[in-house]
Amino acid sequence: MEFTAKQIAELLNGTVEGDPEVKVSRLSKIEEGAPGSLTFLANPAYTSFAYTTKASILIAGNDFQPENAITPTIIRVENAYAGFAKLLEAYNTIQRNKSGIEPNSYIDESATLGSNIYVGAFAYLGKNVKIGENTKIYPNCYVGDNCIIGNYTTLFPGVKVYSDCVIGNHVTLHSGVVIGADGFGFSPNSENNYQKVAQIGNVIIEDHVEIGANTTIDRATLGSTIIHKGVKLDNLIQVAHNVEIGENTVIASQTGIAGSTKIGKNCMIGGQVGINGHIIIADGTKVAGQSGITASTNENEILQGTPAFGIGEYKRAYVVFKRLPELEKKVNTIEKSISSLGNNS
Repeated sequence: MEFTAKQIAELLNGTVEGDPEVKVSRLSKIEEGAPGSLTFLANPAYTSFAYTTKASILIAGNDFQPENAITPTIIRVENAYAGFAKLLEAYNTIQRNKSGIEPNSYIDESATLGSNIYVGAFAYLGKNVKIGENTKIYPNCYVGDNCIIGNYTTLFPGVKVYSDCVIGNHVTLHSGVVIGADGFGFSPNSENNYQKVAQIGNVIIEDHVEIGANTTIDRATLGSTIIHKGVKLDNLIQVAHNVEIGENTVIASQTGIAGSTKIGKNCMIGGQVGINGHIIIADGTKVAGQSGITASTNENEILQGTPAFGIGEYKRAYVVFKRLPELEKKVNTIEKSISSLGNNS
């Protein structure tokens, strides 16, 4: 699909310097620009490429003042990075503009489907499923009985949503996400093994949530595991049963959250963090990567380490930790000196 510089400038509320009718059909990095592509300059470190790029159109800020001749047509905008991001979003929308029901998908006759939806081949929609308008369910997805999925939501290939779960509007679930699998509930019994505890709750995902590939969110034992509005979860995260994650919290990959923990609003949790069960992570908590959270936190704390504690104290302690071999040598030297003094007396 081709677009002219004039059309792109109108989308971005920008101005054209050069040929307004030059056409592009793809996007590129500035250092890899080729004829027929569009690129952008936002980082001053890449300014030199503006004079060598072969891209046909360059998005640049209003403050960019070329020092040498530039080949591409320039589209000037207030913020080059924000403008390019808006263009990427538009491009993505066009690329993913699918609709209709593909052959070989299965939709139970009791399911309710909104307008302008897409259901890909080999997708399965169970009994009493409700799908909102403009929602896209890609091939090989499974949506179990009694699930509700809102408007403008996307399930990419291979997403599995177990029965009775609720997913809101403008939600994105990437490939391999599993919503509503059983929580890890087992009880020791008299025969010295483990009896499974039935997990009969569900998962509720509110609006504007995005969940990365192969992340798993377990259904509650009773009640609901809840992911609140605006939460962003990276790839490969485990969210256990009855966990609750507050609005606009972001969590990086390979983090594990044990059962019944409540995470507050506006938290930022790094990668490979382990979070104990049955604790409360207060609003605004920030946790550095590879930390272990074993107890409830205070609001707006910044934590690091395992077990985690205040990042300032952690950094001071780490300075000492790095010097332990040197300190050990000093202690051994002092002990020998003391011993020598004792023997001489």
